[in-house]
Amino acid sequence: MEFHHEPVMLGECIEGLNIKPEGIYVDCTVGGAGHSSEIIKRLTDGGRLIAVDKDEDALLAAGERLRDYKNQVTFLHDDFKNLVSDLDVIGVKGVDGILVDLGVSSYQLDNAERGFSYMKDAPLDMRMDRSQYLTAFNIVNEYSAGEIAKILFDYGEEKLSRRIAENIVRIRQKETIATTLQLAKIVEDSYPTSTRFKYGHPAKRTFQAIRIAVNDELGTLKESIKQMAQRLNAKGRMAVISFHSLEDRIVKTAFKELSLNCTCPPDFPVCVCNSRRIVEAVNKKPICPNEDELARNPRSQSAKLRVIERLSDKDN
Repeated sequence: MEFHHEPVMLGECIEGLNIKPEGIYVDCTVGGAGHSSEIIKRLTDGGRLIAVDKDEDALLAAGERLRDYKNQVTFLHDDFKNLVSDLDVIGVKGVDGILVDLGVSSYQLDNAERGFSYMKDAPLDMRMDRSQYLTAFNIVNEYSAGEIAKILFDYGEEKLSRRIAENIVRIRQKETIATTLQLAKIVEDSYPTSTRFKYGHPAKRTFQAIRIAVNDELGTLKESIKQMAQRLNAKGRMAVISFHSLEDRIVKTAFKELSLNCTCPPDFPVCVCNSRRIVEAVNKKPICPNEDELARNPRSQSAKLRVIERLSDKDN
């Protein structure tokens, strides 16, 4: 299956990064290189792109798409949360732009064997990095009802999390829950018939939550964003696209903390954090897809783009 993914808010991301022709740019979730191919076009021979992804299929596709620029691209098979240590390994002290697209690619969703979709039958997998041990199968068949319910509530904001978790445990005592459609059916049956499809497919939140847990998508997101911002050169920019409220809340909080001179609680009489603001927001409110993009790519509907710029010493 061809790795196809339409980059979300492509023009807005390129504008937000304010690309310098001889700069160093990082695409933290390169996917099929939709964003990266436009970044690299704007770089001169002195520019450099660092393409990161924990999905090997994505890196192979990106390598093919960027083959004409192979001398300017460094590919890293890793989770972007390790970017700071990866930059140390390859000897890069500072970068001029960082792009993070937190969405799941169309390839991953549409490729049934990856197990991300509740609409197609496949083994319960959901790993972005298929070399890791933990899969959706492990969570569904090995975690306790309480652990599953917490995942569904915390990561999917699922109101029926406890009922769904209890039904999962009850069913798995009789048979192994091995496929996506088995799990989707359990979720469907956990809903009253009258409200089952009132807000779209009832399994959407459950699959989102388990996917987030499998890939630890939110675990260290805030700290990772703050650490990556420290590697921006003066006037360098970071653009982050989020796709659900949990992600956006974390991104918003991280950006806010980076833009404050003090992060102490308001009732502290004196500052003890010794923080110093290092960025400012480029867009005060999140940028959302325009009507043309929404019509062309419905999966972009929930996307929000936030951009910050690293301050120079004289700006503080």
